[in-house]
Amino acid sequence: MRTEEIIEQAVEGLGFELVDFETSPKGRLLRVFIDGPNGISVDDCANVSNHLTRLFAVENVDYDRLEVSSPGLDRPLKKLGDFERFAGHEAHVRVRVAIDGQRNFAGLLGGLSEGKVLLTTDKGMIALDFEQIDKARLVPKF
Repeated sequence: MRTEEIIEQAVEGLGFELVDFETSPKGRLLRVFIDGPNGISVDDCANVSNHLTRLFAVENVDYDRLEVSSPGLDRPLKKLGDFERFAGHEAHVRVRVAIDGQRNFAGLLGGLSEGKVLLTTDKGMIALDFEQIDKARLVPKF
C-alpha cells in the first residue's frame, strides 16, 4: 500500500478529509492537509499527527518529519467533488492547455455539468475539462 493510500484511509477513519499530501524530494518530510465539516482545530491536527506517527511505525513508513495542518483559506481544489462542494465560491484555476490563448482563469465556481467544471468569469461562463485543470484554489474572502 502506498503512503498516500495509508494516510487517506487513516484520516478518513478519523472522520476527516485528506485534502492534499506532499513529500519533499527525498520523501523525508511528509505534509498532510486535512479538513472537516466544521473546519480543523489545532487539537484535530495533533490527533491526526499522533495517529499517523503510530501507524507509520507499524507500516514501516520511513520519514524524518510529519506536518499535519488545515488547507488554509486558499484551499486547493483537487477532487471533482471539491468543485461541486465549493460552488458559489471564488476560485483561481489554471489549465494545462491554453483556451483561446489563456491558461489562468478567475471567477465564481458554478459546480459541475456533464463532468466539466463551470466557472463564471468576467467574460461569461466557461466549462473546463476536469482532466485539463492543472491547479485550482479558492480565493480567500476577508
